[in-house]
Amino acid sequence: MKNPTLTRRLGLGAALFGLAALLATTTLAEEDGSVPPQELPRGHYHLPDEGNVIGEVYTVTVEEGETLLDIGRRHNVGYEGMRMANPDVSIWAPRPGTEVVIPAQFILPDAPREGIVVNLSELRLYYYSRPGIVETYPISIGRDGFATPVGVTRTTVKVKDPHWSPPRSMREEAAARGEPAPAVVPPGPDNPLGRHAILLGLPSYLIHGTNRPDGVGMRASRGCIRMFPEDIESLYERVPSGTQVNIIDQPFKVAWSADGVLYAQSFPLLEENQGTFEPILNAMEIVAGAFGEEPAPVDYAQLRQIVEQPDGRLVSLLRLAEEEPAPEEREETLDEGLFSELEVSQQTELFSELEVSHL
Repeated sequence: MKNPTLTRRLGLGAALFGLAALLATTTLAEEDGSVPPQELPRGHYHLPDEGNVIGEVYTVTVEEGETLLDIGRRHNVGYEGMRMANPDVSIWAPRPGTEVVIPAQFILPDAPREGIVVNLSELRLYYYSRPGIVETYPISIGRDGFATPVGVTRTTVKVKDPHWSPPRSMREEAAARGEPAPAVVPPGPDNPLGRHAILLGLPSYLIHGTNRPDGVGMRASRGCIRMFPEDIESLYERVPSGTQVNIIDQPFKVAWSADGVLYAQSFPLLEENQGTFEPILNAMEIVAGAFGEEPAPVDYAQLRQIVEQPDGRLVSLLRLAEEEPAPEEREETLDEGLFSELEVSQQTELFSELEVSHL
């Protein structure tokens, strides 16, 4: 007769040996790349060990009955992002089988990696939710005349199924059209706040959902920050009250990638900021700062193009090796390439303003 204690021990030993073998096999498979890493949830990215570039650009194929906005929402991209990445594709009726670009590669904003960072020109929110992870989502912001303010604030109260009180100006506008608005809109499909709202320390400003998700990714609100319903629901459950919210406006960003390439990403200026500064000069100052005291081997024609024709693409600014100046010409080229261009740009801008002012 078998000893039951010995039998149990042998069985347990065999099980542990099998588990150890399985773990060893899994570890080896992960090391040789045969098992893909665990996928992060939609919108989540590992912070890079080096550089400030996350994500990647890829393509998908349009299915029957899809709009470009349907595809963008599924892939975490808003209206303007999809439109700029696919200028020749119909927003509402893309041809089935068409290959469309998903612009899911981003330069992290030049701001502390803490709490929530909102970049207005980019129409995108970043949330540093836990060590080593950043989340990013498309948003809507205040339209022209109702600009979302820049500044640092914090989340305060979180409200599920909020009531909405239209502002007096909105009720007066509706009354003038013969469409008087109610003083309070209860929760439901007609409530523009959606089902979740996070109040901010800035009076009357919120991060909230929407009953019109097609407008996410454009300037469509009266100053609040709108998100896709699924995105605000996720944040609502996880963002603690008192979280810092840093609202910035960086239409031009640069960053080094992990493999040592300097990339730039440029977005259209907000209407209210047009004419308040020279975009080319601003971009050159940012690029110069990325190099510090080193000469900047930058393709200035490329730089000018992405500033004047912003579309959110990541573009390398470094000149190709064969285009780099000889060592004895490097100092002169730097003067001509950066400072001389700054001077020419300033003069051109000055003369243009003088001519316009005398029209």
